[in-house]
Amino acid sequence: MARKYSQTAQKKVKKAMQERKRGKLKSGSGDKVKSKKQAIAIALSQARRAGEKVPAKSKRKSPKQKKT
Repeated sequence: MARKYSQTAQKKVKKAMQERKRGKLKSGSGDKVKSKKQAIAIALSQARRAGEKVPAKSKRKSPKQKKT
């Protein structure tokens, strides 16, 4: 079975998590990143920009509308 994420993408996520833990990771607006999910999202977007093998972002489906 093939890997979903490339080795370098995995390293970027690991580095981002360490930076978050030390309080060094910043978001796009310059604020400190506090959540794990946000740190992972930042690392994966950096990996995508670098052309690494990362699955595409999931498309969020709109909630079903009520039938009237």
